[in-house]
Amino acid sequence: MTFEDYPDFEMLAMDVANKIVGELNDALLTGGTATLAVPGGTTPGPVFDELSAADLDWSQVRVVLTDERWVPESSARSNTRLVRERLLTGRAAAATMVPLYLPAETPEEVLERLTIRVKAALPLTVLILGMGSDMHTASLFPGADRLDEALGDDAPPVLPMRAPGAGEPRVTLTAPVLTGAMSTHLIITGAEKRAALDKARRLDPAEAPVALILGGATVHWAP
Repeated sequence: MTFEDYPDFEMLAMDVANKIVGELNDALLTGGTATLAVPGGTTPGPVFDELSAADLDWSQVRVVLTDERWVPESSARSNTRLVRERLLTGRAAAATMVPLYLPAETPEEVLERLTIRVKAALPLTVLILGMGSDMHTASLFPGADRLDEALGDDAPPVLPMRAPGAGEPRVTLTAPVLTGAMSTHLIITGAEKRAALDKARRLDPAEAPVALILGGATVHWAP
């Protein structure tokens, strides 16, 4: 794990965005296409703003969510909606969105179709993750109903997930997809999450799911 701290979140957002643009550009020069995996929530918004203006061949970039709440894009809680509003604007509007939601009552009903979508976008070139104070990342929550399955080496690329405190059902990328990313950036802010990160480093992923990706991640922290 590499740890980088910043005096404020504005500096963090600019630096992380610059690093990601460089990594995506390198991938485009060598492989022709790239996949950027991004989280929802409010924290990455400023990073998305920086990325959306980047001079990059976005037409060759696929953007996939690390996880999604099982709500339509019209919902204010939709991660897809957030990404379209904050990231896929400006130059980045040329990127291809790979949504993790399809109209259905439950994710199980359309899991096969979602799996096909995700497989087509793999491997992940750059992975951006956040972390909750409970040490969850993506929608891998401590105590979630299918956490053990999602952490398995043979887990399918995407799984439904339900957990206390998670609200509606979720769908999430699983361990093999997350750990298979070529580059991983974990973004956290505040003293509480830094303490949670320190705790997670001493636990296994079943207790602290974020521990799954710490070994190969660059952690970016601002107060």
